[in-house]
This record gives sequence, C-alpha cells and structure tokens, in this order.
Amino acid sequence: MLNRVILIGRTTTDGELKYTPSGVAVYNVTLAVDRPFLNNGTREADFIPVVTWRQLAENCANYLRKGRLTAVEGRIQVRHYENSEGERVYVTEVVADNVRFLESNRDNGD
Repeated sequence: MLNRVILIGRTTTDGELKYTPSGVAVYNVTLAVDRPFLNNGTREADFIPVVTWRQLAENCANYLRKGRLTAVEGRIQVRHYENSEGERVYVTEVVADNVRFLESNRDNGD
C-alpha cells in the first residue's frame, strides 16, 4: 500500500505555528494548487490544508509567507473530532515530511 502525495502551489496565508502541551511544534497552512484545466475560461484551484511537525514546522513558520510558491511532499491523513454541537467533523489534510521553498524571499517581493 502507498499513501504519498506531492503538491506544488502557493500558500494562501503566512500559516500558523502552535505548540502542543508537551512542547512539540506544529505548523498549519493552506496550499492553493491550480487545476490543470480551465472551467469556462477560468482557472480553478484546490485549497489543501497542510500540517508539518517539529523542526520542519519551525522552519516553515520562519520562511513561508502568503503567496510563496512551495512544494510539499507527504501523506494524506483523514481524522475526525466532535465539535461543540456534538457533530462528528472530518478533516482531510496533507501531513508533510518535506517542504521546498521554490522562490527566494526577494522573488516574492519581500
């Protein structure tokens, strides 16, 4: 069995770095990935949640900014939790184990 994904897209925000109660870094960001076709002349994109852990999370928090072209390699994870109304909510995300910054800061106007 194989669960492997590679994405190239642009970050939609600067992302968010948090720490678990035990002090482990976790970084969340959404990647906008263009679809390879046009729909009525308009390019559409998928907005894919990405999560990184530990040192990679801290590196992403330091270097990723909104709009930065980024490559992500990892696996798809589906998890669920109960919200405040007692409903089960499913979340599908990519857990990244490799992130490549495809532009330097000056390429993006920073």
